[in-house]
Amino acid sequence: MDIRTTGGPATAEEVSAVDSVLGIPASLWEGGARHPADDHIGFGGHAARAQRPLLLPVLHAIQDRVGWVSRGALEYACRRLSIPPAEAYGVVSFYGRFALEERPALAVHVCDDIACKCAGADELCSALEKSVGAAGKEWHRSPCLGLCDRAPAALVERAGADHEELQIAPVSLELAKDILSGGAWPGPGELKPLTPTLSPQGRGGLLRRVGVVDPESIDSYREHGGFAALKRAIELGPEGVITAVTDAKLLGRGGAAFPTGRKWDSVAKAPASPHYLVCNADESEPGTFKDRELMELDPFAIVEAMAIAAFAAGCEKGFLYVRGEYPLARRRIENAIQKARASGLIDLEIEVRRGAGAYICGEETALFNSIEGKRGEPRNKPPFPAQAGVFGKPTLVNNVETLVNVLDILVEGSAADTRLFCLSGHVREPGLYEVQMGTTLRALIDLAGGLREGRTLQAVLLGGAAGSFVTQQQLDVPLSFEGTRAIGATLGSGAVIVLDDTADLKQILLRIARFFRDESCGQCVPCRVGTVRQEEVLHRLLTDRRDSDITLLSDIAQAMRDASICGLGQTAANAITSAVIQLKVV
Repeated sequence: MDIRTTGGPATAEEVSAVDSVLGIPASLWEGGARHPADDHIGFGGHAARAQRPLLLPVLHAIQDRVGWVSRGALEYACRRLSIPPAEAYGVVSFYGRFALEERPALAVHVCDDIACKCAGADELCSALEKSVGAAGKEWHRSPCLGLCDRAPAALVERAGADHEELQIAPVSLELAKDILSGGAWPGPGELKPLTPTLSPQGRGGLLRRVGVVDPESIDSYREHGGFAALKRAIELGPEGVITAVTDAKLLGRGGAAFPTGRKWDSVAKAPASPHYLVCNADESEPGTFKDRELMELDPFAIVEAMAIAAFAAGCEKGFLYVRGEYPLARRRIENAIQKARASGLIDLEIEVRRGAGAYICGEETALFNSIEGKRGEPRNKPPFPAQAGVFGKPTLVNNVETLVNVLDILVEGSAADTRLFCLSGHVREPGLYEVQMGTTLRALIDLAGGLREGRTLQAVLLGGAAGSFVTQQQLDVPLSFEGTRAIGATLGSGAVIVLDDTADLKQILLRIARFFRDESCGQCVPCRVGTVRQEEVLHRLLTDRRDSDITLLSDIAQAMRDASICGLGQTAANAITSAVIQLKVV
């Protein structure tokens, strides 16, 4: 029996939004008007089921047009896509971006995560509560927006036929109130540029084009050596490209540090077809913004790198899954794909998929499910993506920084021995820095100007919310996979959040605990229950310390590490555990 929702018919605007993605329905079976022929023939089967991956694009279209997803709109989308409403409701309720209750067309999302908290986000939110009202209607508290180098940050969105999104960083109380009160929509010239935040000392091979080339112009990219690597790849052939990447010993930059050449070779040799390529640009780790800057300021490099990866691994189609909170990055990537294909430089079909506010979709198999129009829940491994990835076919998945490294391997003959680090928090010059692997954490902080005058270091959060706290005594650790491992830390996504003596570590720990509680997909018990219990115990410890709670917190952390399906649950206690052990916060 199918469970039906109730909420009345879809409005004309909602119908128009769905039809803008799916086209005008041709029959009753597609959700359109009844025709005599519909009584004699029914359409379904594979053709109807093949529409399922369009569920998220349809939901985005409704949210963009109306500002929320009503039951009537969801019903109409389900008829068009042949999806049971109960199943579709499970999807729309999973993703943070989609509102299921009516709210104003204009919304301001204010980041209150770690870096923005250090820049006064709590005070900003308190002032908004007093002047505008509680969060949840006109303005909303948000996890990290990937604008940590210019904190505090906000994302402004206005629903309608001419849907608009705008990143604002830094955001002020006056500007937020002016937007919410119907003031003029901020023009590009009224806001400080979002990027780049690069010092001369923090710029290397991967960033050499950032701030130099015009990110909207393919001619500008070609004038600076663009598409030379793709030409070289064609000369080498697929096997030659994989050999070059393998010999360069390039490790993945998404956090797992898996050998890139081995991954490419596994997909290339997979017997099933077709093969797919996925660029994971769902950069949701708090404190991380390197992929955003590459997509916004060097988008053609990413498109070229994807074409090379697809050529080497025999992929027939590519997907680039970008954070929903990165509107500028999405527009520039779409422009780069269109111009590269129009000029005949690439023939790979690349589809840009827009995330919907789910941190878990940074996990590769959860991302596959999201592309397929499902809840972003991780899959059990094996099978691994190289055997059965998106749509059950062999899939090559890499993050943005990993792919861009491939260009230098083919042109220069070796990988740049550098790594991108996102510095934020209490440093003089937060931003994106590219340094040699093995550079010490102390030297990296010095590149960013060090701490503000008169302040002392309290701790450094290395690797984002899923990382670990590093103390003053550990600042000389080499920033390499081996160096950080030696002190029980990890490079992770390259996030480096510096906290001076003004930071409230207890509140930061509570924010991290709340983040993981909110972002757990709920599929496995250790993570679903463990993240909730972790937050509860932490609240108790910070008000009334008991040794029994310290032991309980340790037991919860161990259970999540040992039994969670994916990396979210396995790392959800890392920062909190390191704060308890290293910093003696409780």
